[in-house]
Amino acid sequence: MEPALALVRELITRRSVTPEDGGCQALLAARLAAAGFRCEDASVNGVSNLWARRGTARPLVCFAGHTDTVPPGPLEQWHSDPFVPVEREGRLYGRGAADMKSSIAAFIVAIEEFVAERPKHAGSMAVLLTSDEEGPSIDGTAKVVERLKQRGEELEYCIVCEPSSARALGDTLRVGRRGSLSATLTVRGLQGHIAYPEQVRNAVHLLAPALAELTSTHWDGGNESFPPTSFQVSNIHAGTGVENIAPGTVEVMCNFRYSTASTQESLRERFEEVLRRHRLDYSLAWKLGGKPFLSSKGRLIEVVSGAVRAHTGRTPELSTGGGTSDGRFLIDICPEVVEFGPVNATIHKLNENIALEELAVLPRIYLDVLRALLP
Repeated sequence: MEPALALVRELITRRSVTPEDGGCQALLAARLAAAGFRCEDASVNGVSNLWARRGTARPLVCFAGHTDTVPPGPLEQWHSDPFVPVEREGRLYGRGAADMKSSIAAFIVAIEEFVAERPKHAGSMAVLLTSDEEGPSIDGTAKVVERLKQRGEELEYCIVCEPSSARALGDTLRVGRRGSLSATLTVRGLQGHIAYPEQVRNAVHLLAPALAELTSTHWDGGNESFPPTSFQVSNIHAGTGVENIAPGTVEVMCNFRYSTASTQESLRERFEEVLRRHRLDYSLAWKLGGKPFLSSKGRLIEVVSGAVRAHTGRTPELSTGGGTSDGRFLIDICPEVVEFGPVNATIHKLNENIALEELAVLPRIYLDVLRALLP
């Protein structure tokens, strides 16, 4: 059995549904310590975090990831136990197989081979792991980055090993992400019997024209690195559950995925201007999930793209699509941050899986990246 496959099988058996780690980081820390890393437990408020570093010189190359997974969902709809790794028809099945225990296994194996090959390598290596990426992302990578900033510890290069590939390993390299800004809007009217419309102010009816305008607004045109900002409504709640009462309040949950062509301040102001113009009685709670970020186009993109081409024959597309990732925190201490990992077609789904072929190639790509950055 190949080393990466053996390790990811062991990780899948550890039930690490967010924010639980299931002992994954202790297992990985032991292997990193054996490879000469100084391992630091950076856990906060029940969230497991690991910072491990080998060497003190620069440049510092970091692999970042998360040991937590999303819940498995209905167990009866899995073809096999999600926490028992199963190989079928050239694929490995299990929760976390693609997101992202295979990536972790791949870079751990790559690091071990690199240390055996070059025990006196230039520069330094680091590994940052958290069990809070699939959850609120408050006490995970964000807290470790704060600690590193306080110590003046900065990175030159960081590979976040999220499953970035779309259809085939290496077809996509994420070099940034859009920002995420959420709002919970409550519009107030006057509840009453629907048979007497002159006595009510239906909150849904009051909201509807403003909501139509918000959903049809052109927020920005994006730019060369980002698609246009999008606005989506995710939830609407109103009424008492009976058919003869006009609702006195309506609550709407919505989200902006925004480019660097807008700011959270500009989006908030334009959003609220619509509400004021429609003379709504409302309250509003905002939540910033993450600011947009874009990696500097330098050595890291060049090296990772070259390693991908060498092992897959593909030239990765540079993308800023997808949801948020912990790259939004790491960009504060590292100018060059990219995301590279396996195909994401089954992440967060029932019967999550990864092709065994991908698992064989990933460690070789990560190893070549280390060879190039730490000669």
